[in-house]
Amino acid sequence: MLTYEHLKKIFFQLSPENAHNVAEFAFKNGTKFCPFLESELAKRYFVTDTRLEQKIFGKTFLNPIGLAAGFDKNATMIKMLTALGFGHIEFGTVTPKPQEGNQKPRLFRHIEQESLQNAMGFNNDGMEKVKKRVEKLYPFATPLGANIGKNKTTSTEDALSDYEKLIETFKDISDYIVINISSPNTPGLRDLQNEEFIKKLFTMAKSKTDKAVLLKIAPDLEVKDALEICGVALENGAGGIVATNTTIDYSLVPNPQSFGGISGKVLEAKSSALFEELAKEFYGTTTLISAGGIDSAEVAYKRIKMGASLVQIYSAFIFKGPKLNHDISRGILDFMDRDGFHHISEAIGSDRK
Repeated sequence: MLTYEHLKKIFFQLSPENAHNVAEFAFKNGTKFCPFLESELAKRYFVTDTRLEQKIFGKTFLNPIGLAAGFDKNATMIKMLTALGFGHIEFGTVTPKPQEGNQKPRLFRHIEQESLQNAMGFNNDGMEKVKKRVEKLYPFATPLGANIGKNKTTSTEDALSDYEKLIETFKDISDYIVINISSPNTPGLRDLQNEEFIKKLFTMAKSKTDKAVLLKIAPDLEVKDALEICGVALENGAGGIVATNTTIDYSLVPNPQSFGGISGKVLEAKSSALFEELAKEFYGTTTLISAGGIDSAEVAYKRIKMGASLVQIYSAFIFKGPKLNHDISRGILDFMDRDGFHHISEAIGSDRK
């Protein structure tokens, strides 16, 4: 029987970006060769249990496990990814104009550490093409988030205009929007993580849409700065916080590249520590989504007890395969049984209560 470990050995013979392109082709075209593929995968991998269901942003999330932005940049794989058990999909990062991203090679594996290092640079088809794809699906069976960022060629002074265009484009065809100003792969982007810009950004966003617009932050911020930035965002209408993006702490892996952001297992401690500080301050006042190094039910449940309503994975999906969502969902249910929780809402933030 062909297992994911067998497939992974084949995929890992390819460069990381080529392997991703092959997987994208398969996800986009699988039903052309096997019409019942999505339904069969959903039966195998999607855990359906009312104890995991939540109403957030006016939508029903069937489980708390989502796909972080960066995997499905162009919204080409949404249906197949949902069949693999994701309770929500965040597509993007999408920019106003199409862009090729940074020079290749720009994606690297740290196999023993089950981590990735990427310097993709928001390579995507641009908002108009992505919009046309999403329009054909929306509203979708599971919630869709639009992750948005400025173009590389857009100056810091004009960045607000890029985000305004993107919000206008996706506000009616997504269930929530995430502002990405925390990727390390667009020059100057992280400089926008300042109180003045964030106040302007979320004031503008609130004037454009009633949909939840969230801020995604970097794990490399000092705790004091992270709390201040998130506080300003929330005071000016942000609908939640996503923590965290990739890290530029290259000491986490042996033989790192000198550029790009690191994600995966090695990010767990750093992401968890910052999320804990954010949850201490903001749990109960807004929706918190935790990402970064989540690769098991144990880690996901820990973040949920800290105060995360939702968690997101990316690198672990590549290293552990399609059964991961099933295993995390089942594991969370087992932990809930152990702790005497009848619904996930009882577990969320239980460390804070």
